[in-house]
Amino acid sequence: MASQKTLTSLTLVSALVLPLLVVARGGLGDRERPDPPPEGDVNQARQSGQPMLEEGRRIFRYDTFGSESWWGGTLRLHEAIEGERFGGVGDGVSPRTALAVGLKVDVDALPRRLQNQLRMGRVDLDDPAITLALLDLDAVVGVTAHRDTDGSLETIGLQCAFCHSTVDDSFAPGIGHRLDGWANRDLNVGAIVSLAPNLQPIADLLQVDVPTVKVVLASWGPGRYDAVLDKDGKAFRPDGGQAGTLIPPAFGLAGVNLHTWTGFGAVPYWNAYVAVTQMHGSGTFFDERLSDPEQYPVAARSGSWNTRGTPDLVTSKLAALHVYQLSIPAPKPAPGSFDAQAASRGKALFAGKANCASCHVPPLFTEPGDNLHAPADIGIDAFQADRSPTHAYRTAPLAGLWTHQTGGFYHDGRFATLGEVINHYDSFFHLALTDQEKRDLREYLLSL
Repeated sequence: MASQKTLTSLTLVSALVLPLLVVARGGLGDRERPDPPPEGDVNQARQSGQPMLEEGRRIFRYDTFGSESWWGGTLRLHEAIEGERFGGVGDGVSPRTALAVGLKVDVDALPRRLQNQLRMGRVDLDDPAITLALLDLDAVVGVTAHRDTDGSLETIGLQCAFCHSTVDDSFAPGIGHRLDGWANRDLNVGAIVSLAPNLQPIADLLQVDVPTVKVVLASWGPGRYDAVLDKDGKAFRPDGGQAGTLIPPAFGLAGVNLHTWTGFGAVPYWNAYVAVTQMHGSGTFFDERLSDPEQYPVAARSGSWNTRGTPDLVTSKLAALHVYQLSIPAPKPAPGSFDAQAASRGKALFAGKANCASCHVPPLFTEPGDNLHAPADIGIDAFQADRSPTHAYRTAPLAGLWTHQTGGFYHDGRFATLGEVINHYDSFFHLALTDQEKRDLREYLLSL
């Protein structure tokens, strides 16, 4: 307890200083409110922010970061797409095949005449020539093709949108308006890469043969990709299961600290990591953590932890790309897609008995600050966590969860349904939820 002398001194200071503050700030009510920034500062922010947002959108949708040198120049994937008939190899890739492996078509890039022909069934979806025409129109989401002087494909490059965009299927399955930031859980990356005529560079990197590379690529299946294989060489789990992880959404990330399932780093980190070491664009990526020869023998051997591509076509684009990604809100579910009354009850459970909100803190639905947990804290194995420098799992944001139910939940889809996720936590944390409470909690999750 403060002495009487101390209290008297504090009272005297208050009596002398408070009137001066009131006069200086123009009144007691203004003391806790900072002066508004000059209008010029606001305008400057607007003038710089909007162009950066638009540039980030362009980069996300259309920039290949120079990845043509890998996908076309090295793997020669474009040759498999065009087929022998058009100067490549094999049968070529028809639109029907492309759609079957999860590639999407941007209907807004299609001329009205072509849209009408598609509606009337006058387009041969089994003809690779139509795929080439769609590529010429920049209509295949996430893919850019370049023609040679003789009309054949010269090369091909990939964009962020390849994995992290889909379409709304408004025209036909796989054809519609772009949905940036949505995880393309239909995309079979392994099957697409397997088409490349030259997989030897991947085999050499992993120190295996090409047939083994194809087995690994085939193991992922739709909606999965292994972004650590080229660092640690772990193609399969100890139990023999595939080691790829589900493609995560890239929306609703504003305010979220760490990105990806195991929290390697924030959004700009992951953009650089993917653009340089996965898309194989020309740019700079550095993370000394990945030079550890015990945890990351492939990266230590290849030096990919310290990549300095020339010219650097990545670094100057990270800021605008970051701004755009943070601007993409989590999509709201359609009215009637969930039981509103049950969701209301589930919301109370989420914050109360189920205690979900202790980690999935609304409205971010992840922890503000360090949002990582040890595997033992959430009752799952450490395989994927131990492939990360963090040795932990990130608390995944939940907003927009309804958009990426295909493929299951958690990093590897181990839980096929939300019900299985809820059952896991109910058992692990001894929550003693009733069947009705579990249903209510599920409806709330679908309402986010």
